[in-house]
Amino acid sequence: MPSTDSIFTELIVIEAANVLAGPAVGMFFAELGATVIKVENIKTGGDTTRHWKLPSEDREGDVSAYFSSVNWGKRSIGVDFSIPEGYAVLRDLVRRADVFLQSFKSGDAEKFGLDYPALRSLNGRLIYADITAFGEKDVRPGFDAVLQAETGFTGMNGTEDSGPVKMPVALIDLLLAHQLKEALLISLIERMQTGRGSYNTVSLFHAGVASLANQAANYLVAGTVPGRAGSDHPNIAPYGTTYGTLNGEPIVLAVGTDSQFRALCEVLDMPGAASDARFSTNPQRVIHRDALNTLLEDRIGQRERKSLLAELQARKIPAGAVRRLDEVLDDESAEPLLLQGQATDGTSISGLRTIAFDSDAISPPVRLGVPPEFNQDRQFVLSEVLGYNGDQIEGLKKASAVL
Repeated sequence: MPSTDSIFTELIVIEAANVLAGPAVGMFFAELGATVIKVENIKTGGDTTRHWKLPSEDREGDVSAYFSSVNWGKRSIGVDFSIPEGYAVLRDLVRRADVFLQSFKSGDAEKFGLDYPALRSLNGRLIYADITAFGEKDVRPGFDAVLQAETGFTGMNGTEDSGPVKMPVALIDLLLAHQLKEALLISLIERMQTGRGSYNTVSLFHAGVASLANQAANYLVAGTVPGRAGSDHPNIAPYGTTYGTLNGEPIVLAVGTDSQFRALCEVLDMPGAASDARFSTNPQRVIHRDALNTLLEDRIGQRERKSLLAELQARKIPAGAVRRLDEVLDDESAEPLLLQGQATDGTSISGLRTIAFDSDAISPPVRLGVPPEFNQDRQFVLSEVLGYNGDQIEGLKKASAVL
């Protein structure tokens, strides 16, 4: 059996996917050392997120901050696969590929001859990944904000005063990416035994619903429909709740046991609360959450954050600072996940790895190239990967199959 390192470095992944979920899967394989070829539509100017820019970003370039979040280490080629010459390029790539990853609108894979049966006929070892919004038979388009709402996350998030609030990251896209990574790794293991490819599909809807965890169980087991309770946990108190300190810097508590609560009472110099029938056990603290929060807000509001957190941590009471994003990314503990590189024009580009685990089963993290400009790697893909000669490449350009 080949080494784990060679399994991934020899893989060719064709990414015909847009936005976040599919590209996050592609970047995962790039981080493992695979050759990931991002096939982008000439007619749309490439991945949609190339143009999702902050007001402070350069309007001229096509590598936006959003695009940079999940496109490190890839090769980009622009292809018009709606015409025969462009379709032939994609078919030739499929013949050499291990994984084909797509997030086409409903019906488009069949329309362009890029569905699994069509591509399996070209490559029986192909592992095919099909991303949908609500499933194969539901034609509704899917964007993360809509799926957060449709899967219940938005309805649970926020407070009664704020109303429903979506998460500030594309949560459902990321949940789908993890589901699909698992499916593709399983498929690769199975192919090592059988030599056969496979079809893999996951919807944003199912990825979201499968991640409802304890909130779903609260309803399925106890019939409780969760309301909007801010950071409070429905089953535990004080857990997830934030409190302001003397200097205005908030902390969060995650007290999961009665012994941790008794220790918290000692640190905050309120021993009577530990023996108060309203607070002595977790079920009672959940019932009397408002009274408990009022007491904790008063006590914690009299303490300076740094010294209080030091005391809590010394007593092994789960607590942490509520930090801004710049504080998180400036923390030396985050440094192993940071990516740095330079674009072709010398501009500095930063990003984050999507792989957070360490394992001696794989080689150290590969050095990733910066997110590619649109069509940056046309020559590499056509000549090095596909072996086309100069006349063939010129013919494709004349036919407008490639730029």
